[in-house]
Amino acid sequence: MTGERDLRALLSGMRPERNEGRYVFASVPGAVPEGLTPVVTVSEPEGRTLVVHQEEADRAGLAYDYVAAWITLRVHSALDAVGLTAAVATALAQAGLSCNVVAGFHHDHLFVPYAAADEALRRLRALADQT
Repeated sequence: MTGERDLRALLSGMRPERNEGRYVFASVPGAVPEGLTPVVTVSEPEGRTLVVHQEEADRAGLAYDYVAAWITLRVHSALDAVGLTAAVATALAQAGLSCNVVAGFHHDHLFVPYAAADEALRRLRALADQT
């Protein structure tokens, strides 16, 4: 299945959807610890970054300092599409909201400050409506 590449179609069809829960970014020196089910993993020279439910991180005693809401853009974006990340990040930045973006094979995923999740959704829906 080929993803969408047209920026207007991506923006107008992004259908942002909030996933339940609070998510945190933590770093571990090696493999994913037993009992954790990360929704994202990134290997870096300094360690493995995990994005996990806050409750899992707390149970495992992992340190973190950023609690996020996870928003999925439901449009199937092509990995080589140009402009979606920039447009979304710009709209959220204009509202003073940070945004950590992860591209999956089918969808883009945004991690925004948990306390500002509703505002982020409003901004994303407004961006889609004006396209």
